[in-house]
Amino acid sequence: MMNQNRWQTLMNAMGLPPSTEVYDALHAAYSEKRRFYHTVDHIDAMLTHFDGVKDIAERPEELELAIWFHDAIYKPLSKTNELDSANWAQTFLASRGYGEAGIERVHNLIMATLHNGSVKSHDEQLIVDIDLAILGAPPAVYDQFERNVRKEYRLVPWFIYRKKRKELLQSFLSSGSIYNLDPFKENYESTARYNIGRAIDML
Repeated sequence: MMNQNRWQTLMNAMGLPPSTEVYDALHAAYSEKRRFYHTVDHIDAMLTHFDGVKDIAERPEELELAIWFHDAIYKPLSKTNELDSANWAQTFLASRGYGEAGIERVHNLIMATLHNGSVKSHDEQLIVDIDLAILGAPPAVYDQFERNVRKEYRLVPWFIYRKKRKELLQSFLSSGSIYNLDPFKENYESTARYNIGRAIDML
């Protein structure tokens, strides 16, 4: 999925040059050895979900580009991963002469994956739901997700990790709905709540 052919197709659709060096840089970033969840596999999974709901996206090309970039810079102990990734996408698009309004939309899409509740546009809601689809995965897949996230934060002492992870997971349960849009609510909401409840009990 996260292959050069797909990247070239996206570049063509957006009216951008091939930019193969940026593809190489993105692939290298998602292949860093310290990553266990935020990997090429994560982008593949998101692109697969995206393909299933592409027809309800307002600007599908910009949404897809945001998926490619949204975890490009990922350091577990950093609080600016999303901003750094969004800025990389912004720099990339600006250097290729993409329109300012489009650049701002892509930046906002990536920042929406902070999951702090401040999503505004339909496509921002959509990328958040795609990013959180893992929460509604089959239990065995979800359990592997939890193990992989812990590996990424392996330098954090367990008692601190346990507290922070519980707080994050509880925040999802406390929301009226984990997902924003009906296709995700219908397909993932109940399983996501089941998975998160189990994860909290096991922490």
